[in-house]
Amino acid sequence: MAHAVASMSAVSAAVAGPRFTAQTAKSSSLRVSTLAQRTAARKVASQMASSNVNAIIVEEETAEAGTGNAALYAQFSKLLVDYEFAYKVGDKISGKCFHCDAKGAWVDIGAKAAALCPASEASLADVKNASAVFDIGEEYEFEIIKEDDGDGCLTLSVRKIQLEAAWNRCREMQANDEAVTSMVLSVNRGGLLVEVEHLRGFVPQSHIAIRTPNREELVGQLVPVKFLEVDEEKNRLVMSNRLATDMVAGEGLGVGDVCKGIVQAVKPYGAFVDVGGVSGLLHISQISHDRIVAVENVLAPGDELKVLILSKDAERGRLSLSTKKLEPSPGDMLRNPALVFEKAEEMGRIFRERVAAAEAAAQAEEGASSEMAGMEKSTDESTDESA
Repeated sequence: MAHAVASMSAVSAAVAGPRFTAQTAKSSSLRVSTLAQRTAARKVASQMASSNVNAIIVEEETAEAGTGNAALYAQFSKLLVDYEFAYKVGDKISGKCFHCDAKGAWVDIGAKAAALCPASEASLADVKNASAVFDIGEEYEFEIIKEDDGDGCLTLSVRKIQLEAAWNRCREMQANDEAVTSMVLSVNRGGLLVEVEHLRGFVPQSHIAIRTPNREELVGQLVPVKFLEVDEEKNRLVMSNRLATDMVAGEGLGVGDVCKGIVQAVKPYGAFVDVGGVSGLLHISQISHDRIVAVENVLAPGDELKVLILSKDAERGRLSLSTKKLEPSPGDMLRNPALVFEKAEEMGRIFRERVAAAEAAAQAEEGASSEMAGMEKSTDESTDESA
């Protein structure tokens, strides 16, 4: 249209003649300029409109795609949260060992960088190389002992986990009054330095039952011990070879026997009692028929008492004691312990009679069952012969 208007202006100028040429040219020039500006403006407007339309289309397509993929975006966001790790010292994690070198074992724990378990932290036992402990491709449990070193690398330990487990086992064996085998590491004037559960313990000279002219010969040998003290906080492990040896020997003590004893130590779970050189556990549940809140409210180290041997396990080095079975009436051990000790032999005899009666009844029942089985077998054989 702009081109047509410009052509008409040129024709009019030609018809008007020379006296109108300058004015017409000037007018035409103004009109052409105005039309050009309008054309440029329209072009810009058209481009803007086109851009707006494209933006609308993109927005519509994006909105449509966003609606269609909302579940995927939500799932992706959840994965980002789930896998955002924030490890700290003391955390226990699992990881897969993928390489071992002079530094230790390199472990994939799913973080941005591999973690390192130094050879010194690979085991509670003395190892020089992490490859002696870890298998490539296998997964292990670790504890973080050092935070990110700046490159995203955490320092891990297996030794610390094993150390905690070893102390727990020692506490459990002490509670059960068990005898264990130890390795003699060295000898000094005070006693023996031994190893139990990869922990170092001490056996005082007064608790060494082995008689030998030269104790240096014990180094490297295995000797039985029992726990006298287990204190992880102080890193203190004190044991007795004498008590373990006496326990295994048994000293002729039998189940149901009533013996005099002296309380050696009081623990939350019971009291250790020395019975003729043999240490036994008087568990809190075997002190009285009545409920006991705290053992120290009833017994104290040095107390003399009478106890009944409830069970004996020479193989495991365990001797269980009871004053509960010696109570003439439930609760007497708390109200009148003197009466319990006075009637101890009588109550011990009653206990042995009950045990003997129970064993006789069990044997009789077993014999009757065997006899019945024999009769049934005979009946079946007779029936077969008749047939």
